[in-house]
Amino acid sequence: MLDSSSNSRRFMSEINVVPLVDVVLVLLIIFMITAPLLYRGIDIDLPESAANTIKPDERVVVSVTREHKIFVDKEEVGPEQLEATMQRLHDRNPNVTIYLRADQGIPYGMVVRVMDAVKRVGIDKLGMVTEPDRRSP
Repeated sequence: MLDSSSNSRRFMSEINVVPLVDVVLVLLIIFMITAPLLYRGIDIDLPESAANTIKPDERVVVSVTREHKIFVDKEEVGPEQLEATMQRLHDRNPNVTIYLRADQGIPYGMVVRVMDAVKRVGIDKLGMVTEPDRRSP
Protein backbone atom coordinates (compact mmCIF):
# COMPACT_ATOMS: atom_id res chain seq x y z
CA MET A 1 0.00 0.00 0.00
CA LEU A 2 2.81 2.38 0.61
CA ASP A 3 4.13 1.68 -2.84
CA SER A 4 0.92 2.68 -4.57
CA SER A 5 0.67 6.07 -2.75
CA SER A 6 4.27 6.98 -3.53
CA ASN A 7 3.70 6.24 -7.22
CA SER A 8 0.73 8.59 -7.41
CA ARG A 9 2.77 11.51 -5.98
CA ARG A 10 5.33 12.07 -8.65
CA PHE A 11 7.07 15.37 -8.86
CA MET A 12 6.81 17.19 -12.10
CA SER A 13 10.30 17.60 -13.56
CA GLU A 14 9.35 19.99 -16.37
CA ILE A 15 9.93 23.74 -16.29
CA ASN A 16 6.87 25.93 -16.70
CA VAL A 17 7.76 28.28 -19.59
CA VAL A 18 4.52 30.27 -19.68
CA PRO A 19 5.75 33.00 -17.25
CA LEU A 20 9.03 33.19 -19.20
CA VAL A 21 7.16 33.71 -22.47
CA ASP A 22 5.02 36.41 -20.84
CA VAL A 23 8.09 38.32 -19.66
CA VAL A 24 9.78 38.02 -23.06
CA LEU A 25 6.68 39.32 -24.85
CA VAL A 26 6.44 42.30 -22.49
CA LEU A 27 10.12 43.13 -23.07
CA LEU A 28 9.60 42.82 -26.83
CA ILE A 29 6.70 45.28 -26.69
CA ILE A 30 8.78 47.73 -24.61
CA PHE A 31 11.65 47.58 -27.12
CA MET A 32 9.26 48.02 -30.04
CA ILE A 33 7.84 51.17 -28.46
CA THR A 34 11.17 52.73 -27.40
CA ALA A 35 13.20 51.92 -30.53
CA PRO A 36 11.64 54.67 -32.70
CA LEU A 37 12.28 57.19 -29.92
CA LEU A 38 16.01 56.49 -30.11
CA TYR A 39 16.23 57.63 -33.72
CA ARG A 40 19.18 60.00 -33.92
CA GLY A 41 19.08 61.21 -37.48
CA ILE A 42 20.57 60.37 -40.81
CA ASP A 43 24.33 60.06 -41.21
CA ILE A 44 25.49 62.22 -44.08
CA ASP A 45 28.87 63.53 -45.15
CA LEU A 46 28.52 67.30 -45.57
CA PRO A 47 30.65 69.17 -48.10
CA GLU A 48 33.14 71.75 -46.88
CA SER A 49 32.66 75.47 -47.46
CA ALA A 50 34.94 78.46 -46.92
CA ALA A 51 32.01 80.80 -46.30
CA ASN A 52 30.27 79.49 -43.20
CA THR A 53 26.90 81.20 -42.88
CA ILE A 54 26.11 79.94 -39.35
CA LYS A 55 28.36 81.34 -36.65
CA PRO A 56 28.58 79.62 -33.27
CA ASP A 57 27.57 81.75 -30.30
CA GLU A 58 30.45 83.39 -28.48
CA ARG A 59 30.27 82.75 -24.76
CA VAL A 60 32.25 84.82 -22.28
CA VAL A 61 32.41 84.16 -18.54
CA VAL A 62 32.70 87.15 -16.20
CA SER A 63 33.80 86.07 -12.72
CA VAL A 64 33.76 88.17 -9.55
CA THR A 65 35.86 86.73 -6.72
CA ARG A 66 35.51 87.12 -2.97
CA GLU A 67 38.35 89.67 -3.11
CA HIS A 68 36.22 91.83 -5.50
CA LYS A 69 38.47 91.03 -8.47
CA ILE A 70 36.75 90.84 -11.86
CA PHE A 71 37.88 88.39 -14.52
CA VAL A 72 36.69 88.31 -18.12
CA ASP A 73 37.31 84.69 -19.04
CA LYS A 74 40.77 84.32 -17.40
CA GLU A 75 41.98 87.91 -17.78
CA GLU A 76 41.75 90.20 -14.77
CA VAL A 77 39.97 93.49 -15.48
CA GLY A 78 39.54 96.43 -13.15
CA PRO A 79 36.02 97.74 -12.43
CA GLU A 80 36.76 100.88 -14.41
CA GLN A 81 37.85 98.90 -17.51
CA LEU A 82 34.94 96.45 -17.39
CA GLU A 83 32.57 98.53 -19.50
CA ALA A 84 35.25 99.18 -22.15
CA THR A 85 36.03 95.45 -22.28
CA MET A 86 32.34 94.63 -22.66
CA GLN A 87 32.07 97.25 -25.42
CA ARG A 88 34.96 95.61 -27.34
CA LEU A 89 33.26 92.22 -27.00
CA HIS A 90 29.96 93.68 -28.21
CA ASP A 91 31.64 95.45 -31.16
CA ARG A 92 33.38 92.23 -32.19
CA ASN A 93 30.19 90.14 -31.91
CA PRO A 94 26.80 91.76 -31.15
CA ASN A 95 25.33 88.33 -30.26
CA VAL A 96 27.84 87.59 -27.50
CA THR A 97 26.49 85.75 -24.45
CA ILE A 98 27.83 86.69 -21.00
CA TYR A 99 27.75 84.25 -18.08
CA LEU A 100 28.22 85.92 -14.70
CA ARG A 101 29.85 83.89 -11.92
CA ALA A 102 29.87 85.79 -8.64
CA ASP A 103 31.03 84.54 -5.25
CA GLN A 104 28.16 84.34 -2.79
CA GLY A 105 30.16 86.29 -0.22
CA ILE A 106 30.44 89.53 -2.22
CA PRO A 107 27.97 92.40 -1.71
CA TYR A 108 24.89 92.49 -3.91
CA GLY A 109 25.81 95.97 -5.13
CA MET A 110 28.99 94.65 -6.75
CA VAL A 111 26.99 92.11 -8.75
CA VAL A 112 24.55 94.83 -9.84
CA ARG A 113 27.42 97.09 -10.99
CA VAL A 114 28.84 94.27 -13.15
CA MET A 115 25.41 93.50 -14.60
CA ASP A 116 24.85 97.20 -15.28
CA ALA A 117 28.17 97.46 -17.17
CA VAL A 118 27.14 94.51 -19.34
CA LYS A 119 23.67 95.89 -20.06
CA ARG A 120 24.86 99.47 -20.75
CA VAL A 121 26.88 98.41 -23.81
CA GLY A 122 23.87 96.63 -25.32
CA ILE A 123 24.59 92.99 -24.47
CA ASP A 124 21.20 91.38 -23.89
CA LYS A 125 22.23 87.79 -23.28
CA LEU A 126 23.32 87.69 -19.65
CA GLY A 127 23.07 84.54 -17.54
CA MET A 128 23.88 83.83 -13.92
CA VAL A 129 25.95 80.73 -13.14
CA THR A 130 24.96 78.88 -9.95
CA GLU A 131 25.72 75.57 -8.29
CA PRO A 132 22.90 73.00 -8.02
CA ASP A 133 21.34 72.70 -4.56
CA ARG A 134 22.75 69.52 -3.01
CA ARG A 135 20.01 69.35 -0.38
CA SER A 136 17.18 68.84 -2.87
CA PRO A 137 16.69 65.29 -4.19
